[in-house]
Amino acid sequence: MANEATGTIWGLPNYTGALYTSDMINTPFLSMIGGLNGGRQTTNFEFPTTSEYNHETLQQETITENESIAGVTAINRVREQKKNVVQIFQEKIILSYVKMSNYGRLDGINTAGGANPVTNEKDWQIAKALEEIARKVEWHFLQGTYALSTTSDTPNQTRGMIAAAALANNTVNASAVDLSKDLMDEILLTMFENGAMFKNPVIFCGGFQKQKLSAIYGYAPEDRNVGGVNIKQIETDYGNIGVANPHRMMPSSTLLIADVAMCAPVFQPVPGKGNLFYEELSKTGAAESGQIFGQIGLDYGPAWCHGTITNLATS
Repeated sequence: MANEATGTIWGLPNYTGALYTSDMINTPFLSMIGGLNGGRQTTNFEFPTTSEYNHETLQQETITENESIAGVTAINRVREQKKNVVQIFQEKIILSYVKMSNYGRLDGINTAGGANPVTNEKDWQIAKALEEIARKVEWHFLQGTYALSTTSDTPNQTRGMIAAAALANNTVNASAVDLSKDLMDEILLTMFENGAMFKNPVIFCGGFQKQKLSAIYGYAPEDRNVGGVNIKQIETDYGNIGVANPHRMMPSSTLLIADVAMCAPVFQPVPGKGNLFYEELSKTGAAESGQIFGQIGLDYGPAWCHGTITNLATS
């Protein structure tokens, strides 16, 4: 069904029956890192994710007594700032007075005792617009690619987790083969060698890769009346790693290991209005017009704390 730009009595019919959508409305990654009510704030659309420095490569020291008297070469560690941006999320709602007045008019099958489950069209549409923004934030936090605005005609785009892992070279290309323990061992070792701290790592992947994980790490229950496995946690040499439920917003060929302890949403509030708000727009006739507006980005912390396996077989 096609959604409508302007809500009229003819474009938004009322029906009896419980309301459902087959679209993904769960936002597990966003929920784990603070949701739309958590995180931190910024007053600049660019914000730092980390400031980083490096030590020298470790090797055998060969300082002689005479060299120690003369003094060694000075070394000062240079810091480098890593950053991301917030981007605009916006939804608009227009509802005619006629549409809002006719919540008792029913289309479709009308059986005695039936009632419209939506008695306030405006409130329902606002709630669903917020649900849509949460869906979009979740998708961008996973799959977003970075872009920095330089004019009012170019949008900021927040970098998501998959791109962050690639930025740190914490990625393994599976070359279209099936997910395996060898590939899991390889990405975990890569993350470890690049500095990952494994504070609270969680695996996110689609349905096919989740089934592969359960097949790789699962052991059949001992109860003769119970079959099957559903892996929720993997014990590894680097600590326990959680496994989220299958995620339909993850690319089917990618497995993400995100250290959620390092991540947080970042909001840029509008003075006097807040982070994510609904406001009425000017009237031009017999209709209610309003918008939801927010500026939100992802702070993923040190990019080298996260990892991906890409280009996995999907069938």
